[in-house]
Amino acid sequence: MHDTRSSGRAIAALFICVPMVTGGVLIASDPGRGLPLELPSVPVPPQNPITEEKRVLGKILFWDEQLSSDNTMACGTCHIPSSGGADPVLGLNPGPDGAPGTPDDLRTSFGMIRSDAFDDYSPDPVFGLGRQATPRAAPTSIMTMYTAEPFWDGRATTEFVDPVSGQTLIPAGGGLESQVLAPPLSDVEMSHEDRDWVQIAQKLRRARPLGLATDIPPDMAAAIDAHGTYPGLFASAFGDGEITPVRIAFAIATYERTLLPDQTPWDLFIAGDTGAMTPQQVQGWNLFRASRCGICHEAPFFTNHTFKNIALRPLADDIGRQAVTGDFGDRGRFKVPTLRNVGLKASFMHTGDFQLMSTVFNFYLGPGSTGNNNRDPLLPVVIPIADRDPITDFIENALTDPRVASEQFPFDRPTLGVEQAPNPVLLGGGAAGQGGIIPRMIAVVPPNVGNTGFKVGLGRALGGATANLAISESPPVAGVVAQDIVLGPFLAEGLGPGGGHATLHYPVPFNTFLEGRTLYMQWRVDDPSGPGGVARSRVAEVTISCVNGCPEECAADVAEPFGVLDFTDVTRFLGAFAAGEIIADLDAPAGSYDFTDVVSFLGSFSAGCE
Repeated sequence: MHDTRSSGRAIAALFICVPMVTGGVLIASDPGRGLPLELPSVPVPPQNPITEEKRVLGKILFWDEQLSSDNTMACGTCHIPSSGGADPVLGLNPGPDGAPGTPDDLRTSFGMIRSDAFDDYSPDPVFGLGRQATPRAAPTSIMTMYTAEPFWDGRATTEFVDPVSGQTLIPAGGGLESQVLAPPLSDVEMSHEDRDWVQIAQKLRRARPLGLATDIPPDMAAAIDAHGTYPGLFASAFGDGEITPVRIAFAIATYERTLLPDQTPWDLFIAGDTGAMTPQQVQGWNLFRASRCGICHEAPFFTNHTFKNIALRPLADDIGRQAVTGDFGDRGRFKVPTLRNVGLKASFMHTGDFQLMSTVFNFYLGPGSTGNNNRDPLLPVVIPIADRDPITDFIENALTDPRVASEQFPFDRPTLGVEQAPNPVLLGGGAAGQGGIIPRMIAVVPPNVGNTGFKVGLGRALGGATANLAISESPPVAGVVAQDIVLGPFLAEGLGPGGGHATLHYPVPFNTFLEGRTLYMQWRVDDPSGPGGVARSRVAEVTISCVNGCPEECAADVAEPFGVLDFTDVTRFLGAFAAGEIIADLDAPAGSYDFTDVVSFLGSFSAGCE
């Protein structure tokens, strides 16, 4: 309990609360249920105590897009504080029938373009080579510290198990830690197929922390300046620089436990500030607590942490909690979300169905979806028209913490890479082939120095055709990139016009000399219907960058397996040097491939890489 709030609380509670004495501390309470109206101390498992070093490491990891396999998704991408800790940008998921424009469509969070175990783009049966959309809209990341089993269906267990050893590390109270482990390995959200923690750790060891972000908050910037690398940050938090899934989970869970939105107008009102809520909000609070809404959205959490079936959709669409417990009685049940900061959200419900509180009231007034025979007996809930404005004002404004809305500490964050000017940039150009289809250039992975996973993809090509990628440092002329470097040939996998696809991996070495260099890339597909027998994609303008400082240099590491210097690096360098590829341009003058580049490669190779 926060004793500092006890003073004057009885005055604020004049006609909505009665005082109650517990353990010598005066707290406001709900006279209808005898429950305290103050958020309790944040529960922390003793196996993962909160430390400042762990908190700031978790904050850095949470907002680092490099935790994903293609550097386009951070945990925070779908959990923006000013959007209530949820996702402000939702995509169309066509639902179980796979057909857009039908009643089972969902508005859910975006993920990545699907990639196979080799990190090659692989058409998804539903989304093709477009960004996937998750099965459910992202729940808020704020207030999850009070949730025993996170996710809409509660599949993150309170028992936390080391995914490597199988050992139980937190017997109870580890739901946040369990939740952290899922998204980085999800081939919808943050990963290519079959990605493992060894690959994630290897990537983080060499990455510049928050290497794609700008506007980095002071606490994060100070930690990065002090420790430089992820091994340094892990050593500060855990005693040594080993990067493991357990430590990643412990750090991010620690950060999430500090996101306590306890300075809403309602909290201040309950603590004694009688002017913190407007008269209409006070009216809304009294109407809210007198209605059935307050049964499930119970103060002070404004959720009762249970799972309810409100018959939002037919049971056949999503069985919810039943998939976790196997209990027939749990069919169609989902976690009751907190109403704190809900006024900042772009949509409501796990399906993203509603954008206005008025539509929520109308839904609860009705019978619910057909095809759902497990609706909670508390429903329907009738909110009279005259009560709706005060209740809406209370929910959307009096339960919003202004620090969350304005993204002030501890809810501050960096600007993500995807929120900045796009790089790569798709320019014009393109020439159609069979079926009048222009091959698609897929260029979404940021070309930052040291990004050994940089790649571009080809889609909508003639299936079975041969494709090559033209690369030049000269701008395109009339929409055509000069063939200064031609990489290939590639077989466009797939069938028929528009059915072909391919992927080119083009690792950007740890060479700061490359920063600021611009390449122009264009796919050329052998297609008898194209001009001169060639169909061409649009042009991708790719500018190699160090957004937030370059990682430690290891310019000789130009070939897989990355992190190991061996003969494959020598062979790759020599081939690139002979072809005039930019990855072999390791020394001044830029654009010139001469003995100085060879000397730089040999020096880096001899020095080795950590």
